[in-house]
Amino acid sequence: MLSLEKHLSLFYRIRIRPRFYRSCLLLLAAIGFITGGTLGAQETFVQPPSRLITSFPFTTFTGGVILIKARLDNFPDSLNFILDTGSGGISLDSLTCVRLRLTPQPSDKTILGIAGVRKVKFLYNETLRLPGLTVDSLNFHVNDYDILTSVYGEKVDGIIGFSFFSRYIVQIDYDSMRVKVWSHGNFRYPRGGFMMRPVIASLPILGAEVMEARKVFARFYFDTGAGLCALFSSDFISDSTLLDSRKKEYYTSAQGLGGKAIMRLTTVKELRIGPYRFRHVPSYVFDDQYNVTSYPNLGGLVGNDILRRFNVTLNYDRRVIYLLPNSHYRDLFDYSYTGLGIYWMDGEIKVGDVMKDSPAEKAGLKEDDILLSVGNNFSNNIQTYKNLLQNTGDKLKLIVNRNGELLQLSLQVKSIR
Repeated sequence: MLSLEKHLSLFYRIRIRPRFYRSCLLLLAAIGFITGGTLGAQETFVQPPSRLITSFPFTTFTGGVILIKARLDNFPDSLNFILDTGSGGISLDSLTCVRLRLTPQPSDKTILGIAGVRKVKFLYNETLRLPGLTVDSLNFHVNDYDILTSVYGEKVDGIIGFSFFSRYIVQIDYDSMRVKVWSHGNFRYPRGGFMMRPVIASLPILGAEVMEARKVFARFYFDTGAGLCALFSSDFISDSTLLDSRKKEYYTSAQGLGGKAIMRLTTVKELRIGPYRFRHVPSYVFDDQYNVTSYPNLGGLVGNDILRRFNVTLNYDRRVIYLLPNSHYRDLFDYSYTGLGIYWMDGEIKVGDVMKDSPAEKAGLKEDDILLSVGNNFSNNIQTYKNLLQNTGDKLKLIVNRNGELLQLSLQVKSIR
């Protein structure tokens, strides 16, 4: 037998006449027709086109965190759920279970949050009713979301994550403030965006490039439930030498599953996701004691204060996240720093954290002060107060109730940039 090299050599040496070549093709076609022979790759199975199932509105909290309304089983009351790609399942608040007289079942499964690991109970084979869509056979794990309710000032009844996203194509449109849910199938993505190919086990993981003292490429969780731009583990920062040791950092607290954690707030010169570049990005660094950020496999997470600048299509079935810049793409970042943590508790807005040497400490604020007004605003709305406290450079007049005594304090909002 001739070797492959010799076959190729003979092929290139022989000059095949066009008329003879056409005759050969006709002969091969005739043989195929007579013998019933087929040529490979002549037909493929194609998925039917995806179908729009439903569309419903959403609202957002500080940092772009998404809140939607849904009902559980046949209970008539609407519940508040955070739509969160950073959740590996679906969950319900423990107090909501008590209110609905549901009995979770013990399990040996655990969940991991920024403040630790805990065992969780489950509600099995439950049904979630969204506007225009019923999702059945769901296993809800039960967790305490009191910290989220106190942070956002509105009851958080649960979190919707992978258990939902894995069943549908989900579009999040921040221009119309609507979620669109499509069936799996061939999907026509809108023009002008960029298709990312994440790794998806239960949480989506994307590559991104970060630049400060040097340029570093790493992988990050894609987390719509995190109301921040970026979060890095201190191990990642140390090993990558991303930040200059002289880089200014500000201590603050952040809240997540499991409780609160002290973090450092700074900026990075650039964050690039696909072709999209963001400059002077506010970023958090924290000592990841429980390895929530999965270092060294990952560097941390990219949060929704970046992702809300895109209309996002999540197609877990095809391993696709499609980003289309929206009207918020060029929104200014929040560079404000007060060192003040405020929480909604029993109908009041209370001071929970005052960082050492922060503007809040210098203003004379103390833990458990009741915040009555910010500026001239007496709305008692925690989201409104947080927005006012983001006005960098402002000197705000605060009125607080401290043990029954009214005090007027002056707070200077600092910039981290």
